[in-house]
Amino acid sequence: MTVRLLVCEDEELVRVGYVAVFDSQPDMEVVGEAADGPAAVELAARLEPDVVVMDIHMPGLDGIEATRRIAGPGVVDPPKVLVVTTFNVDKYVYEALRAGASGFLLKDAPLAELVNAVRTITRGESLLSPAVTRTLIGRHADRVRPTSAARGQEQFDVLAPREREVLRLIARGMSNVEIADEMVISFETVRTYVSRILAKLDLRDRVQAVVWAYRTGIVGTDD
Repeated sequence: MTVRLLVCEDEELVRVGYVAVFDSQPDMEVVGEAADGPAAVELAARLEPDVVVMDIHMPGLDGIEATRRIAGPGVVDPPKVLVVTTFNVDKYVYEALRAGASGFLLKDAPLAELVNAVRTITRGESLLSPAVTRTLIGRHADRVRPTSAARGQEQFDVLAPREREVLRLIARGMSNVEIADEMVISFETVRTYVSRILAKLDLRDRVQAVVWAYRTGIVGTDD
């Protein structure tokens, strides 16, 4: 399978570099480039890429709002969105995840890590940089009005006891391997639990599971 990518980056040198790296991969093809937010939204709708690589700072429409329009609630069969950011704009990451992003990566990460990040979210296997993501979500969770605690508990009660335990560990930023070690179960068993959790809570991926856990109060920032 060839992963079709849309690269959204306003800095031309960075965008050209991303395109060159992705196009050099045997399993990737860049089908479009956008230098501003409105173009990103238009091209995503027209080209239907598998993955959108989205910069946070985009002229015309920032990366968060562009992500929401491309992959947010109500969008049918949305692409995966990988948000790239820098250390000094990490306050926006939580909002980007809520907007529908499937993961994020720091902009100064090695190019090989960028390529692996695309493959990771394409598979839907895990949340990128889970420990860092939890820190960011914990830091900014108080900026978002929580979902009804009663509704959250009602949904949480649908999960089996072991599924609830896995969800709490996901929200703490653990990878599948770390969860397997923590619970003394196999990696494949963890993947099965994660799939069941996402299906029962009607969530797209682990990113949404983490956000859901914090917004409902099932997991607090001090857990």
